[in-house]
Amino acid sequence: MPYLLKSEPESYSFSDLERDKETTWDGVKNPQALMNLAGMKKGEKLVIYHTVTEKAAVGTAHVVSVDASNPKSPVVRIAPGKRLKQPKTLAEMREAPVFKGSLLFRQFRLSVVPLTDAQYDWLLG
Repeated sequence: MPYLLKSEPESYSFSDLERDKETTWDGVKNPQALMNLAGMKKGEKLVIYHTVTEKAAVGTAHVVSVDASNPKSPVVRIAPGKRLKQPKTLAEMREAPVFKGSLLFRQFRLSVVPLTDAQYDWLLG
């Protein structure tokens, strides 16, 4: 299952991930977001979304490893994929039929959001 990971670009951006080559995705506090992290599997596809100023999906990544032995603090390592040729804005997502009823808009503050394959493909398209 693909996921959308929200990040404040001023704190940690997709460019930072590209520079670092790999990172632990941490700082998540919301119990549902933590459950989503703990449920990830190696190799799963990710979309990195910049919050606050940009409000756009900007790049892809993938899960390198998951240690969910402590579900209150799962350790998920991710690596960058590719920068999107054209970032997809929040406004575009809101208008896209593929996102109708999405958790992304029902629980807007959720920082780790599961996506359908169709939503993932739309973001990359």
